Amino acid sequence: PAARRRLGLLEKKKDYRLRADDYHKKQNALRALQKKALDKNPDEFYFKMIRAELQDGVHTIKQPKDEVTPEQVKLMRTQDIKYVEMKRVAEAKKIERLKSELHLLDAEGKSPNKHMFFFDTKKEVQEFDIATHLDTLPELVGRAYNRPTIATLQKETLKGATEPAHLKKLAQQRKNQYDLLKQRIEREKAMFVVAQKIQTRKDLLDKTHKVKVKKETKNSPAIYKFKFQRKR
Repeated sequence: PAARRRLGLLEKKKDYRLRADDYHKKQNALRALQKKALDKNPDEFYFKMIRAELQDGVHTIKQPKDEVTPEQVKLMRTQDIKYVEMKRVAEAKKIERLKSELHLLDAEGKSPNKHMFFFDTKKEVQEFDIATHLDTLPELVGRAYNRPTIATLQKETLKGATEPAHLKKLAQQRKNQYDLLKQRIEREKAMFVVAQKIQTRKDLLDKTHKVKVKKETKNSPAIYKFKFQRKR
């Protein structure tokens, strides 16, 4: 316009000028921070002094402990009990399956069965023949199972293994099965104890007054007597 002709042409501020101003502003801020770091007191306290420690010549920072509420701890222990109980039930089912297959014949630690015979005179005791009394062969008297009578053997042949090598192999397989059964029984007992101990620790989270009656052992949890409270 004619009224502003004396001011000359107007020039818009360029983008490169804005970028230059921003760059210098950041450089000034960095210089100020560097000066502040150089002027800092070396004896000044900072939190890494108590959070860091030297282990085998290496500085490591201690991780803060997770803060959990009693309700959260109780919920986590409930989940633990469910998992342990699930595993224990699965182990118990495997034990029952093995027992049904083995019938607990000649199990280790199992008291041997007794078959008692009664007589009136000592002469009968001296003349007693167990094979004749059981009506079977003398070779089969020692069997606690699969002991056919002579009448059965006359009608049909003896079923199953008869060779010593095959019998030895079957006996070893049966022993292995009993060893596996024993391990599973011990594992199921251990899981039961673990579940009881977790349940005891969960019960201790309650603020009810309690007195320890029995200390915790390797095979049993601690026993507490809780004060009776009437529920609303």
